[in-house]
Amino acid sequence: MNRLFGSSSSKKPKPSLQDAITSTDARMASIEVKVRKLDGELARYKEQMSKLRNGPGKDAIQQRALRTLKQKRMYEAQIAQLTQQTFNMESAALATDNLRNTMATLDAMQIANKEMRKQYGKIDIDKIENMHYDMEDLLEQANEIQETLGRSYAVPDEIDEADLEAELDALQLEEEEEGPSYLADLNKVPDFIDEPPVELGETPAQQEAVKQTG
Repeated sequence: MNRLFGSSSSKKPKPSLQDAITSTDARMASIEVKVRKLDGELARYKEQMSKLRNGPGKDAIQQRALRTLKQKRMYEAQIAQLTQQTFNMESAALATDNLRNTMATLDAMQIANKEMRKQYGKIDIDKIENMHYDMEDLLEQANEIQETLGRSYAVPDEIDEADLEAELDALQLEEEEEGPSYLADLNKVPDFIDEPPVELGETPAQQEAVKQTG
């Protein structure tokens, strides 16, 4: 029996929405070809009637033109119906795609939500707080070590600022009593020089004349 008529599993799959849209567009294209052909016939009938006088011949051509025009109007109505059908199917396809994308987004969000719950479940807040406390203790110990290493052994731990000021005043007083140092005296001009300094370029005769006039 299956050899004669085939099994139920051999049936062709039902056409999809996109297949229906493609088929409808093809039907519209074939009808538009017929409409253009009828437009050519109507133009020819119009030209013939313009050359004929009123009479049986012109009336016969006019009847043909009316039948052709009626056929054209029928095809145009079919094109309008097919256009509306295509629009409805494309709208349905768009709505289906949007719904499919929405469902895919929801599935992805649910998976991400489960994964986040699983990951956050592995985190122990108490352990994190204990880690912060341990870090604070280690930093305090590090500061204490730095202070210990930076301790000065030559300077006493406690120094009286009043004693320092008194010692500084005593140093200034000693400097005033001792007077200028011998280094400053080296830069002074000796008082025993009774001759004016010799200018560069003067001859011995000129120097002698200066002495006599002096």
